[in-house]
Amino acid sequence: MTSKPVITQEVAGLPARADDAHKGDVGRVLIIGGCGGPVSMSGAPALAARGAFRCGAGLVRVVAPERVKPVVMTLVPMATAQTLPAGSGDCVKELRTICDRFEADVVALGPGLGDSLSASTVVEFVQSCRVPVVLDADGLNRLAEHGRRKLQDAGRIVMTPHPGEARRLLGTGPIGSDSPARQKAAADLHDAFGAVIVLKGRHTVVTDGERMYINQTGNSGLATAGTGDVLTGMIAALIGQRMPVLEAAILAVHVHGLAGDFAAQDLGVVSMTAEDVIAYLPDAFAELEE
Repeated sequence: MTSKPVITQEVAGLPARADDAHKGDVGRVLIIGGCGGPVSMSGAPALAARGAFRCGAGLVRVVAPERVKPVVMTLVPMATAQTLPAGSGDCVKELRTICDRFEADVVALGPGLGDSLSASTVVEFVQSCRVPVVLDADGLNRLAEHGRRKLQDAGRIVMTPHPGEARRLLGTGPIGSDSPARQKAAADLHDAFGAVIVLKGRHTVVTDGERMYINQTGNSGLATAGTGDVLTGMIAALIGQRMPVLEAAILAVHVHGLAGDFAAQDLGVVSMTAEDVIAYLPDAFAELEE
């Protein structure tokens, strides 16, 4: 890095919504994910979609394998669903066409994706996509397979790795759990890929290389399957509402942890699930507004 990022604890508020707003005005979120293989993953894109709706998205479309779509539609009846193109031939072109026809404001790629898309397809689509992209889960794993490289127009891309995914992306050993080690890993990820980084875990680190936010909300109850998918949908929804990418990531991380804190107060950390985080998001936003 050429300079050390400035530590900030500033959390922006939600953008104002016009009284006459309609659903097309407040964010069109396209989620690409789901896997219909021997180990099916249909809950992840559904949780991302539900997180997006709870954060104010007006429209959400989930692009998933054909056998996954009915499950997603059952779990998220507010969303629409479209079949994920198979193969690598014109797959990138088809994905771009889906994105353009939906008039997506932002794309979230990776929740439960498994091996539904190849590494080359993921990288080519992310590089050529015209709107911001939130890369999570197997989207990150496919990127790691392609090696470390600066992404094109990387300021519009958010990468949300947990420590294991960060290690694969950097090609290093385990990342330390102390704050300096996590801050360095987040900074190294930004240097390697150029994107806004959300390094998840205790005191999640968010950085764009110039500013660095260390989150103070959340608890160990968030260490359960699906909470990261919810966060991905939240970040995408806030970007879709025209928030700057870094500010959207910081706000989503803060509110996500705050919802987890409210859930822990009522349910305890052991019994918390990702669905509880979604259920307590209204309380977290109310606290933010106060």
